[in-house]
Amino acid sequence: MSFSEKKLVEEFYLSNFYKNPDEVKDYLHQDAELYWNSGAGFNKMTFNDVMNLSTEMSKSFDSLRAEISHLLQDKDQVTIRFTYYIKTIENPDEEIPMAHFIAIWKIKDNKLYKGYQISQPGDETPDNLSSFLETN
Repeated sequence: MSFSEKKLVEEFYLSNFYKNPDEVKDYLHQDAELYWNSGAGFNKMTFNDVMNLSTEMSKSFDSLRAEISHLLQDKDQVTIRFTYYIKTIENPDEEIPMAHFIAIWKIKDNKLYKGYQISQPGDETPDNLSSFLETN
């Protein structure tokens, strides 16, 4: 089977990287950079920063599930739009939308190399959540 940039991005966000930080190594280029704009402000992250974030996530989340609404490719760049739903360790019986994301990844050496991501807190209103239903 040939390599697919779209599949790489999709598999990363659907993976259990938050439970097993070593999985990040399977997807992220060693020289990766992630430029992330969120409600908390701007953050430039390196490979090690993403590894550390994954470790911290494993301490807080019982589960993390990505619901992907868009997955698009243009040459060596892939765009993904999704919502992360979480179950916290404190409340493992309730799944809530944590945040909505759009990320654009440049692929290099069959790994995620340069990412541009924007996120905003999850909004549980029906109109908003329905806008994230799968369209692919």
